[in-house]
Amino acid sequence: MEPLLFALGILLAVVGVGLSIGLHEVGHLVPAKRFGVKVTQYMVGFGPTIWSRQHGETEYGIKAIPLGGYVRMLGMYPPPTGAPAGTAGRGTTGRFQLLAEEARAAAWEEVDPGDEPRLFYRLSAPRKAVVMLGGPLMNLLIAVGVFSVLLVGIGLPTPTTSVGQVFGCIPPAMQSEEAARAALADPSGTDELCPAGSTESPAAVVGLQAGDRITALDGQPVTEWDEVTEVTRSRPGQQVRFSVTGESGSRDLDVALATVYRPELGEDGTTTGEIVRTGYLGVSPDVQYVGQPWSAVPATMVDLTVRSGQALLTLPVRIAELAADMVRGAERDPESPVSVVGVGRLSGEVTAADEPIRSKIAILVSLLAGLNLFLFLFNLLPLLPLDGGHVAGAVWEGVRRRMAAIAGRPDPGPVDVATMLPVAYAVGITLILLSSIVILADVINPISIYG
Repeated sequence: MEPLLFALGILLAVVGVGLSIGLHEVGHLVPAKRFGVKVTQYMVGFGPTIWSRQHGETEYGIKAIPLGGYVRMLGMYPPPTGAPAGTAGRGTTGRFQLLAEEARAAAWEEVDPGDEPRLFYRLSAPRKAVVMLGGPLMNLLIAVGVFSVLLVGIGLPTPTTSVGQVFGCIPPAMQSEEAARAALADPSGTDELCPAGSTESPAAVVGLQAGDRITALDGQPVTEWDEVTEVTRSRPGQQVRFSVTGESGSRDLDVALATVYRPELGEDGTTTGEIVRTGYLGVSPDVQYVGQPWSAVPATMVDLTVRSGQALLTLPVRIAELAADMVRGAERDPESPVSVVGVGRLSGEVTAADEPIRSKIAILVSLLAGLNLFLFLFNLLPLLPLDGGHVAGAVWEGVRRRMAAIAGRPDPGPVDVATMLPVAYAVGITLILLSSIVILADVINPISIYG
């Protein structure tokens, strides 16, 4: 059954990625057709065509490699100044300029008589921007919708005041400052089991059981697990009265908290490198999914977008570090980038895991939402061949035309993106190289959600 569930997870990932790409291209297709641009192809994927159908003037299809898609619009490159449409410009010199003119000529071979008024370059600058922004904005809408389902419909995993697990002993790595420092330096060497002769945890001593709900500490009511944590950690070696309810009814337990040593955590949840002395009970909370109010969606989206944007800006460095780790055979950083191959593997792992169905759905939904948020931000980068590069060209075209009108100069015409094709090719090759590194890492040293 587990291999079948794993395969189902991969299939779900393929469908999710395919829908995300397909809807991204719909975001380009709809405004392009609405503005009268002739669209000859709408394709999801690259490489050999698996399936296609002709509907009107547009061929709709699916290709074999699900790493993107495209909408072919006629007239992306304006005719060269001072030369017949579809030919190399006069005075063409240099390899880069010749490359641009050859691409322009090839594109103009698709233009039939009567198509001239429906060419993309004839659109106004604002309409060009709308067409090119349509794809990323579609991914943003998907991300907002899916995150809304996650936050409001499924909920976030929230610790309750009920005991989920009782630990039988005090972990050896917490019993002294030296042991805590050794565990911090080498987490892989930490022994989480209870060795012979280990000290029994305070929770086990007093008979706390999974399912018991903590209602008060020293007579003060508690409603959140953070309150339990704050009291237990702030009173090492002291006695605290726990009021609990469970299968055996309500009862009060006088618990002598143990004194342990653990790494100090900063506000971002990472270790500061310091070891602190705290109290220890020996339990973990029961976690339940709690639906959030609709008002939580905007703040969450803003926070995720900012953090995703920061991660995107450091993406080349993080991929370089990933490549270096592969060469050295070092352990992979769980926060390193993943490709669609990694997303598929994680989806399969989640689907096959022995976890509650709600937990599985929440993780799969978050993967889909995160993917679309990344596609939104990534495609906004002002680099050709990405959508953001075309948007930047449209903005510059609008600014240039406006400045010419104010100065009383002739209309300078559309921005010639064909002249930027060498840059687009260089960016494309770089993206292929970076993607290949991440895909290779996902194959030979994949990330696992469950460790």
